[in-house]
Amino acid sequence: MKILVLCNDYWHPAWVPREGLMGLEISKFSFDWIENAHEWSPERMAAYPVVILTKSNNVSATDQTGWMTEAGQAAFADYVRKGKGLVAIHSGTAGYEQMPVLRGLLGGVFTHHPDQCQVTVHPRAGHPLSSGCDPFTLKDEHYFMALEDSRADVFLTTKSEYGEQPGAWIRTDGAGRVAVLTPGHNVEVWLHPSFQTLLRNTLRWCGKIS
Repeated sequence: MKILVLCNDYWHPAWVPREGLMGLEISKFSFDWIENAHEWSPERMAAYPVVILTKSNNVSATDQTGWMTEAGQAAFADYVRKGKGLVAIHSGTAGYEQMPVLRGLLGGVFTHHPDQCQVTVHPRAGHPLSSGCDPFTLKDEHYFMALEDSRADVFLTTKSEYGEQPGAWIRTDGAGRVAVLTPGHNVEVWLHPSFQTLLRNTLRWCGKIS
């Protein structure tokens, strides 16, 4: 499965997801990359069964101009509702508080985080998307989330000295599927075996691979 990855913003350099997803290329996934949002278009996105959004509302790492427009939000919603998959990872939930269509599509967005700290990731026992994953603790940005879809299926929580938060959830919209994973500021998180398994499971679910 070929997946489109939107990444690279002022706070989150592209090399982190690039390195973090490299190991999944042996799992029948391959990735195309957009680091500058001006290269994105609905037509280009439509060619892929799944899109990873791990990019805040910045055009690029050197241009903090917002890139998400009303038309862009509508394109993402249409993409999912027609049967495609969207995976928002970490910064893919940030900077979109004032984007009601995308916010609704994700089921919730990032609100704030404390200074980086030790964050424990707790996969939900028995959930198919957390299958093969064990709890782990690493230094990360502990994302605090406004989860607004009461029907979202939370399969992971994150906990630090600052409290506990929903760390991952899935939802459906029309014929498509949406997943949100909030950990992942540091590459060590992406490369942890349990997070690699979470990524693999989530991409398979969003891509409707049994």
